Order: sequence, then structure tokens, then C-alpha cells
Amino acid sequence: MGNKNTVYLTQKGLDDLKKELEELINVRRPENIQAIKEARALGDLSENAEYDAARNEQAQIENRIQTLEKMLENVSIIADVNTDTVGIGNTVSIKYVDDDDEEEYKIVGSQEADPFESRISNESPIAKALFDHKVGDIVTVESPNGSYDVEIIEIK
Repeated sequence: MGNKNTVYLTQKGLDDLKKELEELINVRRPENIQAIKEARALGDLSENAEYDAARNEQAQIENRIQTLEKMLENVSIIADVNTDTVGIGNTVSIKYVDDDDEEEYKIVGSQEADPFESRISNESPIAKALFDHKVGDIVTVESPNGSYDVEIIEIK
């Protein structure tokens, strides 16, 4: 499933990252440069809290810009999802074999994972267990709390 640096995103996730990068480059970076200039103008840099804070923020902004640029270089868009077997981009309904509970998850790249929205990372134990399986298959999920079995009910 791609190389280790591949970042899997939906189109919306890609658009959000591009928007964040644009904001950092065109708004936050210039604001920060201005803050550094103003702090420098205050004089003695050795005891200048404003200058230190502005320099720390500069490091954070530049690190985030580098991170986003690297991610965008390695992006793979999740599209045209196959529903025969489970893969990234699918929404999967599963039933826990032990207690008949059913849940539905959308499998996304780690950048877009949000457990509160039932969006799980393709790197999570449950997604890894489900990959390449079909409706009706019972798979064992190896989790930190022990293993359990789930049945695939539907793949969308």
C-alpha cells in the first residue's frame, strides 16, 4: 500500500492541508516576521520575552510549513474506491462476534483519522485486520488489549 512516506487523503483533506499551508505562508509567517522586527526594536535581546516568544513561534511555523510541504509531496488521493474488498477510503460495517454489537467505520489516512467521527486510520489495528477481506469474512483484530473477532457486514 504505497511507500512508508505516502500520505493518504481524501480530496477534502488535501484541500484543508493546502489551505493551512497557504495561511501559514501568506499570513502567519509575515505576521511573525513583523513581531520579530518589533521585538528587536525594543532593544536588549538577552532579556526580551517578546523576542523569544516570536522566535519560538517562528520555529513552529517553519516546522509546520516543512511538514505540510513534505506531506503534499507524498500525497495519494483516495478515490474510486473498490467495494469488493476492504481498503483505504471504504466505509465498513462490522459486527463484533462476541457480543453482536455493530459499528461502522470509514478508513482514512492517519492525517484525517478522527475516532469521534468514526474515521479510523489505515494504520490502526482494526483497519489492518480488515484490509483485503470481503463481506461475510470473520477476521481477528490484534489490539493492545488482546485479540477479538469481527465479521464484515457491508463495504461501501
